[in-house]
Amino acid sequence: MAPAKVRGAVNQLFQLSTCLGVLIANFVNYATDKIHPWGWRLSLGIATVPAILMFVGGLFLPEMPNSLVEQGKLEKARQVLEKVRGTPKVDAEYADLIDASNAARAIKHPFRNLLSKKNRPQLVIGAIAIPAFQQLTGMNSILFYSPVIFQSLGFGSSAALYSSAITGGALVVAALISMALVDKFGRRAFFLEAGAEMIIIMVAVAITLALKFGQGVVLPKGIGIFLVIIICIFVLAYGRSWGPLGWLVPSELFPLETRSAGQSVVVCVNMIFTALIAQCFLVSLCHLKYGVFLVFAGFIFVMSCFIYLLLPETKQVPIEEIYLLWEKHWFWRRYCSPEMNGIELKNGEKV
Repeated sequence: MAPAKVRGAVNQLFQLSTCLGVLIANFVNYATDKIHPWGWRLSLGIATVPAILMFVGGLFLPEMPNSLVEQGKLEKARQVLEKVRGTPKVDAEYADLIDASNAARAIKHPFRNLLSKKNRPQLVIGAIAIPAFQQLTGMNSILFYSPVIFQSLGFGSSAALYSSAITGGALVVAALISMALVDKFGRRAFFLEAGAEMIIIMVAVAITLALKFGQGVVLPKGIGIFLVIIICIFVLAYGRSWGPLGWLVPSELFPLETRSAGQSVVVCVNMIFTALIAQCFLVSLCHLKYGVFLVFAGFIFVMSCFIYLLLPETKQVPIEEIYLLWEKHWFWRRYCSPEMNGIELKNGEKV
């Protein structure tokens, strides 16, 4: 529903809201933990407040124009489109919605169509690579290790809270930065710039731990402060790039006829790799020690090369016109351009 020129910022309200929710929840849990013996009940009970707000908000939320068109409610779709755009001049966009809906109706098996040759870029980049890469950044490993570093600085039993508060606050700040600038500088710029930062930081963490690993559980205070600072920089880099863009970019890539199927695959792949990283990180840390951070640095390098070579810029491009990017791309056009697929054009129409 978001206009193309601010689609990135509007989409990332999801990331901002999630980060704010996690940060607030951490403080709520800390406060209720001090109330014995029924504090945990209060913590769970407070969760009904956002649930009620979501329910009430849902009652006033209009159906998406795309969905209304698919249901055949064309007049209602136009009314909603005019409302969310704030202008009656929506003829071109409305016509695009009608065309996209007609194309979607012709697709009987969206998951099977997702595997077709013309949808190869969306499948490889949007449904598999980006959600998998999002977890291979090592962000979860950083979040896991940060309470130990805070504990080494003398925070004691409150280390987990301070760690969650600082990293959570950094994610909120990063989300605000990304919202403000992603539609100006583009998705690729954020991926590549933040990727370079994250590689440097992972190497710095690995070198620091290599020098101090095995010298005791408690790190020297100076080393601990240094690690806290670079971890915050890493979180800021991730929070304005692979964190929110890992959801934003896939949502932009799929055409209407495969959008639901594609997004479901995105979530599935993301959850699978989340589980794999969670299960493998401790074992890897025990065997590789500081080397596990070099492995993540290698992953980020590969990811950055992938983005540089294979992902076109999608900023301010209407969703219905994303397919044109694939037809012009140096690599993906062999799968998507009409000429490459043996489709001849006559008077602008497919024959």
